[in-house]
Amino acid sequence: MGVAEVLQSTSGTQRDAECHLSRYTTLRLGGWATRVVTATSADDLVRGVREAGERGEQILVLAGGSNVVIGDAGFPGTVVLVRSRGLQVVETDNDTVTVRVEAGEPWDDLVAHTVANGWSGLECLSGIPGSTGATPIQNVGAYGQDVAETITGVQVYDRVAGTTGRIEARDCGFSYRSSIFRYSDRWVVLSVDFRLARSPLSGPVRYAELARALDVAVGDRVPLAKARAAVLRLRAGKGMVLDPNDPDTWSVGSFFTNPVLDQADYERLRERAGELGEPPSWPGADGTVKVSAAWLIDKAGFGKGHPGPEGVVTISTKHTLALTHRSGTARTEDLVGLAREIRHGVQARFDVTLHPEPVLINCAL
Repeated sequence: MGVAEVLQSTSGTQRDAECHLSRYTTLRLGGWATRVVTATSADDLVRGVREAGERGEQILVLAGGSNVVIGDAGFPGTVVLVRSRGLQVVETDNDTVTVRVEAGEPWDDLVAHTVANGWSGLECLSGIPGSTGATPIQNVGAYGQDVAETITGVQVYDRVAGTTGRIEARDCGFSYRSSIFRYSDRWVVLSVDFRLARSPLSGPVRYAELARALDVAVGDRVPLAKARAAVLRLRAGKGMVLDPNDPDTWSVGSFFTNPVLDQADYERLRERAGELGEPPSWPGADGTVKVSAAWLIDKAGFGKGHPGPEGVVTISTKHTLALTHRSGTARTEDLVGLAREIRHGVQARFDVTLHPEPVLINCAL
């Protein structure tokens, strides 16, 4: 076959369960796939995608499943599971090290490795679930760092040209939670190169909440392990570190991105907020303002623990940006219905449109 495993969703066979996509998402939601292929190397990944394409099948490349919402109807085609592992140092100098990381390498394992080796640049991204190959797709970021700062290039399979190659960081179109990969299925990420500083200290702490947790000033540096431990504590307190025994972590993390408004829209938001006070915000590029989606959701009346249909899905009891599947019996449509309710409520109260952060497969808001 050229891949580690191929499973067919055929009614009445023991293998049916392996084709149910709830097994492969942190939400534990999603319907059936026609076929599931497991790829354990970059070559396997290319071959699995290419062969499915030659059969004329729809293809979904799925790694950690931490940033995807799959509809109850599942996926009518081949799902290629990315399970490649490993990293290698490809370049060093006195100040930096460049590592090439396979797409299926668990992200937090990579971060832990870099911290342990005294490589600075990813420490504030600790605790984020999912795989390394997914990080350039949405330009993963948290606590003042994002991967666009350290990525130098991405090795890809181009499904249109049928070739493998490298896309330099400058050509990846990185922006807030987005890239050229985000809304295109042309490229399959095979591995990612990161250039990291050879330093026992973190980068300058940019995020005020993290600085308070570390008891340092914004802009200070701290030992890498200290920064990682603080980020893990903060994320765990918000239900953002996966825990099989905690339904608050059965989510895709932040369901909505922070809205980015131009100055006129931001002033209108301030007026509509009125007695609620100043909306938390941060300056963006070209005079734009990034606004806290969590604040908008909460002030629109959707607090922590707000229930969806029959309570089978709820807003996390720890963080208003996370929508959780708590029952083991919910449908994707229950979760999407709660997301619609929140989006409509925020729109009505503040005239601001929230946009989903995860990729929606066979479902829509």
